[in-house]
Amino acid sequence: MTPPSLTSSILFRIENATIVRPTGETIFEGLSWTIREGETWAIVGGVGSGKSSLTDVLLGRYSSRHNPCADSPLDESRHLPNTKSPHTECADYYEPIQWPLVDRLRAAGQTINWPSEIIGRVAFKEESRLFSYSRHYYQQRFNFIEPEDNLTFDQYLRAGTTGTDAELSRIATRLGIEELRPLSFIKLSNGQTRRARIAKALLTHPEMLILDEPLVGLDTDGRREVTSILRQLVAGGSRLVLIVPSDAIPDCVSHVLELTNRRVSYSGPREGYDPSAPNVADTLCVPFGDGTQSVPVTIIELKNVSVSYSGKPILCDVTWTVRMGERWAILGPNGSGKTTLLSLICGDHPQAYSNHVQLFGRQRGDGESMWEIKKRIGFFSPELHLYFSEPLTADRTAATGFSDVLVSRPTTPEQDSTVRELFDYFEVSDLRGHHFLRLSTGQQRIVLFIRALVKNPPLFVLDEPFQVLDARTKELARKWIDERISPHQTVLFVTHDASELPRTVTRRLRLDHGQVK
Repeated sequence: MTPPSLTSSILFRIENATIVRPTGETIFEGLSWTIREGETWAIVGGVGSGKSSLTDVLLGRYSSRHNPCADSPLDESRHLPNTKSPHTECADYYEPIQWPLVDRLRAAGQTINWPSEIIGRVAFKEESRLFSYSRHYYQQRFNFIEPEDNLTFDQYLRAGTTGTDAELSRIATRLGIEELRPLSFIKLSNGQTRRARIAKALLTHPEMLILDEPLVGLDTDGRREVTSILRQLVAGGSRLVLIVPSDAIPDCVSHVLELTNRRVSYSGPREGYDPSAPNVADTLCVPFGDGTQSVPVTIIELKNVSVSYSGKPILCDVTWTVRMGERWAILGPNGSGKTTLLSLICGDHPQAYSNHVQLFGRQRGDGESMWEIKKRIGFFSPELHLYFSEPLTADRTAATGFSDVLVSRPTTPEQDSTVRELFDYFEVSDLRGHHFLRLSTGQQRIVLFIRALVKNPPLFVLDEPFQVLDARTKELARKWIDERISPHQTVLFVTHDASELPRTVTRRLRLDHGQVK
């Protein structure tokens, strides 16, 4: 029996439980985890290991299947946090999921129906009903929106919160996004959106806050700032649970839970955790075509390009030439102009037509259609998965890369074979028939990375392709870029972390405040 002094400090406990979805699908078996007052936990594990699903358990969104009373039928009502168990008369019965923190707050007079009412979560995908990515056309991160859907960042922060103007300003300033409040929410970059979600969560004053990959999409200064904020929150008594890579655990974390194939492989103090990343085995690379479409020597040419929004300069006198076979890293802090630069190249950005922007030897607006450009580009963006709303399987989602659309189109047997070979190479062949929207964020990223590769185009534009991927998948992707892309193909690789660049990406374009540095 747990001593009373320890029991009083427990916030959440799950003991030897089988966790199931509402459909009856088993998610975890033999799951045990205890969170105590004063502990800050990091959840780590590979893609598809169950990290986000574990936080759903903490939020009370999944039920347990545990019934040692052989003669007692399973009654799902006992899994509701506000319902008394009908099996308490059985001496062998115990409730496998417990929220003592919720019980203590109820005893103090607070009305709580579900743990999710007092536990906040900032996930990668925007979950608010205030904003729907599916209502917007995806134009390589330059987005056209209807006026009635034009939610500003300030409106997003205020909705559903009781924070004062002073508190909102203070939190936005701490996260470096105060000056962005008048902007349209969809115009924020990935890193800015991440900070916006953290700010909104803090304004709700949660009893516990789950941050799913809080550093993803942030530049070096942004990661340093958010890490400092996490440290301050913990020092101020905030209860945090973080989903982070095993090699990037913030120093404010006291305990680590590692998941491997949806089972707990470590749970305990941070100092006892020894992360290890498996080496990438030599994997047979299957050729997907020679990649030698007839293309001009100069792939991209920008001369004195300037872009502004409402009088605010975004790109300033940018001149840049990319030739066939070159592999460029595009670097720079959040807000430096990287997003706009990519939209000039890949998207239907209207200001491309008033600047000297040439792609594949032709001036933008010189009669070519957007689709003619897209068919020569394999594109990946961290936001792309948010725009898939059709009920597609993972392999059919990847196959949309052949036609550059977000819905399924007929494919040839050769194209289907290409998709299978890529799924095999990235060791996710078991995901092919799974519903794409039900995959974890990391699994969705792998599928969309495959989507960028399927047609083996002359130009790859990879915008933060390694976000939330585990170490093995990153190494497989680097190996593919280094060894499978031919000398005739060109790569643009956007990242905040130069250490993750493939070895063959040797050229650098660095932007800062819209200028080439």
